[in-house]
Amino acid sequence: MQYRAQRIEPIFGRVLRRRVFYSIATLALLSLCLTIAGRYLGHAISLGGHTEDATPREIVIGNNVLELPANTIRFDRQRRNGDAERVDLYLHWPDMVGYQPAFLSDFNGAGPEKRLLFLTFEPRATSQDMSGRYGPIYSTLTEGPGSRGPAGLTIQKFRADSGFVNEELMVSTEQAGQVPFVARCLDEETTESNLASCQRDIFLGEDLQLTYRFPREILGDWQKLDQQIRTFAEAHLKGQK
Repeated sequence: MQYRAQRIEPIFGRVLRRRVFYSIATLALLSLCLTIAGRYLGHAISLGGHTEDATPREIVIGNNVLELPANTIRFDRQRRNGDAERVDLYLHWPDMVGYQPAFLSDFNGAGPEKRLLFLTFEPRATSQDMSGRYGPIYSTLTEGPGSRGPAGLTIQKFRADSGFVNEELMVSTEQAGQVPFVARCLDEETTESNLASCQRDIFLGEDLQLTYRFPREILGDWQKLDQQIRTFAEAHLKGQK
């Protein structure tokens, strides 16, 4: 019995040491994997869904061909070549560029100023754009002559029964040969917690509508904004298929 016990003890010791060795090796390998994954995922998490990739994506909406840098496209699922029902973009104002690491706080909505523009290209949903809808629709839903707004705009209040809750209409003075600038904005109180509280849509291409949202705080630059939006859209609209 003593002899058998002496034989069992070394065998048991070797088995125990082997298990301890394997456990330590497994932990070391797991730690290495977590370190590597942490470096990769840490960068991905810090991007928060954004991409630095500026490779052009060719997106077809109806008969319209758009060529857009991937870092201007808001959602990863839309950063694909081919047909699409719509495409959503975000741009840094006033640079009119997509995501870059230098603008991370602005793209995450944490910057000291609101600097994001949100654009949506999609098929036309109405027969007239927002400027064209002012006379037959919006003007009938507002009350009073309005008040003075920034940079020559007039702020018109919607009637209580209009359906536009906490919204106001921004309209430029009509000039000969020019269509008025018309945008809907959340009122000043509501806009404080919104990154892009104003909305306007324009038509371009073949039955294509571009809706863009922007901070109310930049209404003073509405002429520059509208022109830059049109310039950006025309530069990336490559024609019809």
